[in-house]
Amino acid sequence: MRVKCVICDLVESIVDETLVAKRLRNRPIHTYMCTTCQDRITEKTKARVATGKFRFYRDKKNDDNW
Repeated sequence: MRVKCVICDLVESIVDETLVAKRLRNRPIHTYMCTTCQDRITEKTKARVATGKFRFYRDKKNDDNW
């Protein structure tokens, strides 16, 4: 299966039987990102988290013991 990275537009070939290929076929909202872009984003995110000014905006869980 031929896929294209959404960030750098690199066209790669992946095996049809992999989990990534199945996700791309069955769910069109999933996008493919090459390993170099994924590694670059990971290290930049880790650097931002290490500064201490990075905030996670997650929903607060309300325990409703009704």
